[in-house]
Amino acid sequence: MNVLAIETSCDETACAVVSIKHPGEGRAVVLADVIHSQTLHARYGGVVPEIASRAHIEQVVPTARAALATAGIDRPDAVAATAGPGLIGAVLVGLSFAKAAALGWGVPFVAVNHLEGHLLSALLDDPAPAFPFLSLVISGGHTTLYEARGVGDYRVLCETTDDAVGEAFDKVARMLGLGYPGGPRVEQSARTGNPRAINFPMPRPAASPMDLSFSGLKTAVRTRLERHPDSRTEDVAASFQDTVARYLVDRVLQGVALTGIRRVALGGGAAANGHIRDAMVATGLHVFLPPKARCTDNAAMIANVAALHLAAGRVASPLGTSARARWEVSA
Repeated sequence: MNVLAIETSCDETACAVVSIKHPGEGRAVVLADVIHSQTLHARYGGVVPEIASRAHIEQVVPTARAALATAGIDRPDAVAATAGPGLIGAVLVGLSFAKAAALGWGVPFVAVNHLEGHLLSALLDDPAPAFPFLSLVISGGHTTLYEARGVGDYRVLCETTDDAVGEAFDKVARMLGLGYPGGPRVEQSARTGNPRAINFPMPRPAASPMDLSFSGLKTAVRTRLERHPDSRTEDVAASFQDTVARYLVDRVLQGVALTGIRRVALGGGAAANGHIRDAMVATGLHVFLPPKARCTDNAAMIANVAALHLAAGRVASPLGTSARARWEVSA
């Protein structure tokens, strides 16, 4: 079964083709994974929703054609698309295109939760984690630790109560004058900094010891810069990054203690951060790290989710499925 998927939840126009048999007969194989990244947002210091939507309209058809050509197929067996969460205008572009394509080809359409794509992205790699496993999704808008018990069977163990990891990196990068996108800029600056130069406090959410919070850490960085304007940018970046990594490791270890599961997968844009990846590997857990190119938004992970659900007997989504700005994986 070949699945064409469209991903337009933010500022990447992505199309991919994935092939899969029965879930018990091996993992999905990526036949094509084409991504067009919108670099024009850098001048604004963040993604401009209207500009992103217009760029998706221009790129979705040529990107889909390129994916089909790379995969060597004229017609897929199913078409999938991200239906949320994301920028509503951007999501609508890919969702509308996918519905029309499925209708025109007379094949099933599958609406996919973007977060489930990140959650299960490790299943595209070899070796892939066996169920059950823990999945830490860390991106610009989401930071959640899931217990993945099977396809479509997930439990939230902890999540952020305010800023997500990616948001925190972007805001700290802005404070340091490093530009956008913040994650790669902070990581680059941190390479020549001392991660122990500044003792930033570990965030402490009020609601639950398992919850995550990054607003206090962001404030701590701002306070440091206001009180010590002569602080080396590289030391601030390295100390902030190290605090984030230790904080995430702490929550993962709590998740391991709670569930007894030692298989841990990472997903989302911040999972490309080398310091975070190294910190997870250093735990001694069985850690599954996706290729850095697959940490950012991509359509292969969307096609993978759709293919897994269809192979497991899920009924196709109705063509009346709406785009969602917010959509929890478990809902």
